[in-house]
Amino acid sequence: MTLCLRPITMQDAKSYIARWHRHNIPPVSGLFAAAVEVDGEIVGVATVGRPTARMLQDGWTAEITRAATDLTKNANSKLYGACLRACRALGYRRVFTYTLKEETGASLRAVGFVVDAELPARKTWSCPSRPRTQTDLFGNERRPAGPKLRWVKMFGAPS
Repeated sequence: MTLCLRPITMQDAKSYIARWHRHNIPPVSGLFAAAVEVDGEIVGVATVGRPTARMLQDGWTAEITRAATDLTKNANSKLYGACLRACRALGYRRVFTYTLKEETGASLRAVGFVVDAELPARKTWSCPSRPRTQTDLFGNERRPAGPKLRWVKMFGAPS
């Protein structure tokens, strides 16, 4: 079994995420997406966008907003590595991503991410100044409100 990277449109990546992501709906938008396949069949996708947190939007920072696989071994690590290489090639100086606190982060550590912050549980992602409706077709909230870890991968300043 050989994992091969391939390009994918944001729209196709969002469709894959809607089917395979365990606890999040697809991102609204993004900068680019990557896919990994085995024997011509897509087994995972990742999307990269501007940071969700406004305080991190400095023009030099990207965020891996979603990664979803069908549990094929090493697919997540392959996707994270590809996204990091692309971000570095585009001149980004740091990349963030988030996991639920109970997730291991093994794929993130494998490609050099380190925990940047522990974020407390939130009752909801909506607030009066920015109401959000992150629900599935049945009205259930699909953005977990539990504690999260923020991970970061830093690149050196360009020479």
